[in-house]
Amino acid sequence: MRILTTIAEVRAQARLWRRAGRRIVFVPTMGNLHAGHLSLIEAARAHGDHFIASIFVNPMQFGPNEDFAHYPRTPQRDEQMLRQAGCDLMFMPDVAEIYPHGPQRAARVEVPGLSSILCGEFRPGHFEGVTTVVAKLFHIVQPDAAVFGEKDFQQLTIIRRMVTELCMPVEIIAAPTVRDADGLAMSSRNQYLTAEERARAPAIHRTLQAAALRLSAGEQDYAGIERCGIEALASEGFRPDYFAVRRAEDLQAAQPDTRHLVVLTAARLGKARLIDNLQVRR
Repeated sequence: MRILTTIAEVRAQARLWRRAGRRIVFVPTMGNLHAGHLSLIEAARAHGDHFIASIFVNPMQFGPNEDFAHYPRTPQRDEQMLRQAGCDLMFMPDVAEIYPHGPQRAARVEVPGLSSILCGEFRPGHFEGVTTVVAKLFHIVQPDAAVFGEKDFQQLTIIRRMVTELCMPVEIIAAPTVRDADGLAMSSRNQYLTAEERARAPAIHRTLQAAALRLSAGEQDYAGIERCGIEALASEGFRPDYFAVRRAEDLQAAQPDTRHLVVLTAARLGKARLIDNLQVRR
């Protein structure tokens, strides 16, 4: 595995692979890799000849009171995990390489509508930071395909829309959410939980499952299902930002005849903000 830190080096290597007719698959990450990332890595290896992963904690997607400075950084462990997973190239730029004029003065990419709802309502500017850095990374790597996890379903939906709207020749591959044995979705932010909070955290998945069962049974009282979700999470000690039933296609309000639904939530427990979702087809 090659470890590169500059845009020029990555472009040169990717150019060689493309000239040889190789299919490149890309996985952008913020590092602090865990078992959940392995599903992204496995999907990448299954869909191409060469696999590139980036490790970059993107300051643009953190709000002023969020955890950018304290976000866990584990480059040595990340390198080891990627080597063992068969990664061909690890791109680990610094902030100046990606934002030569600083994040505040950088040109930006935004997906209106999708970026300001759900998590976007509670984290203003977050998804603008995500789409900006992903667009930049796509232009650097120029992959044939890129893999994103379904755990952040809103992010996946926004990236798909961005790629379509900007005519980017990148196939977006969705990797299923990976969970611990008790149902909690794996996340770098789970390590913020105390032992007592970690024991309570699986309630977020159980609450989603309860909502999904009602939807699968054909219930159409979406507002009632949302209220029950909020109340259930609050009773478990969470501070819910939202609990929402939406059309999986575009995250807009679900209609009585909607067949592919997604129920999504974001809730705070101690210092951690946890997100999760379940899709329902009926």
